[in-house]
Amino acid sequence: MTTYPNFTFEILHNDPHSMARLGKIHTPHGVIETPNFIFCGTRATVKTMTPADLKKCGAQVILANNYHLMIQPGADLIEKMGGLHKFTGWDGPMLTDSGGYQVFAMKHGSVSEDTTGVKRTTTKQSLLKVTEEGAYFRSYKDGAELFLSPERAMELQRKLGADLVVQFDECTAYQDSKEYSALGVERSMRWGDRSLAEFNRHNNGAQGVYGVIQGAHFQDLREMSTDYVNDRDFFGIAIGGSMGKGPQDLDMVTEWCTRRARPDRPRHLLGYGLVRDVFAAVRLGVDTLDCVHPTRLARHGSAIVKGVKGERINLLNAQYRDDPNPIDPSCDCYAEGFSRAYIHHLLKSGEALAIQLLTIHNVRTMMRLVEESRAALRNGTLKQLEKEWLGV
Repeated sequence: MTTYPNFTFEILHNDPHSMARLGKIHTPHGVIETPNFIFCGTRATVKTMTPADLKKCGAQVILANNYHLMIQPGADLIEKMGGLHKFTGWDGPMLTDSGGYQVFAMKHGSVSEDTTGVKRTTTKQSLLKVTEEGAYFRSYKDGAELFLSPERAMELQRKLGADLVVQFDECTAYQDSKEYSALGVERSMRWGDRSLAEFNRHNNGAQGVYGVIQGAHFQDLREMSTDYVNDRDFFGIAIGGSMGKGPQDLDMVTEWCTRRARPDRPRHLLGYGLVRDVFAAVRLGVDTLDCVHPTRLARHGSAIVKGVKGERINLLNAQYRDDPNPIDPSCDCYAEGFSRAYIHHLLKSGEALAIQLLTIHNVRTMMRLVEESRAALRNGTLKQLEKEWLGV
């Protein structure tokens, strides 16, 4: 039996009007208040942000990517440096994913490419094959042949040393047939057992493992996968893979999973980060989400703004050239000390400061979103808060 002596999940309050709940995930590096949003530090950094910046913005937990870090600088080096916390200077909770999604992306491209069926010509060149043993692929850095299996993924994540780790799974795609998706679910279940077995060989209480629900947009497969994760000794439950073609599908698939998932385990939704997505997921009983969306938006000149239809403004647009207002008058972050006109100027001039300021703003905005959501759950005003944020 897998045990997690240094991890607990407590539910403080259940919303009487939805499946939302208020809770805390206790880890060796601190507490994660839920609902919460996890920022992606793919290569062991949230781009342009120091750990101090993240803390000032209210971030409690960040994510790093097993696949990218195995290639550069390598898990062995990070282990030699004392693990991700010492290597990065981040002293709060951390999560690493297994690399399963990156294998999916090598085959299918991005989620949008998968759902539209339009793929880049390069996406299949890196992936060599997926077998029962694992995935064979080429490094994007030097073309070297690499291999990820459940055992290898867990070994690498153990060396990286994050608090929360994820089983290796096979992400099936929107374009895949139901028959292939069923095979993928069954393989993910076998890989889940192998992931747990490898984890147990070295379990010292320093990490907690999430099992992953797969099954694409097929209800019976999602339910079968949820039952499997419920039955095994995972600390948490992650919802992954293709979630359909749009917001309605995302909500429907999420609900299939959360309604069936064990209530005593934290639930994480992998890879979604619109403001709309956060509210929908929270209402459906998701405790944490992660996504590159907020920080990627910043690198493309966009700011998430509370109450704006469409959720964001693009400060590259000419209308902001002489706008003296702060990015978002309701925000309390450092970036609000600068005008939209100034950030527009920085973007047009190609200055790195623009990206840093927008990243600070978007990180703080997502933290305000979950902070206000937790308060609204206590007060019974979550529905009203959602309308305020979405401008409806």
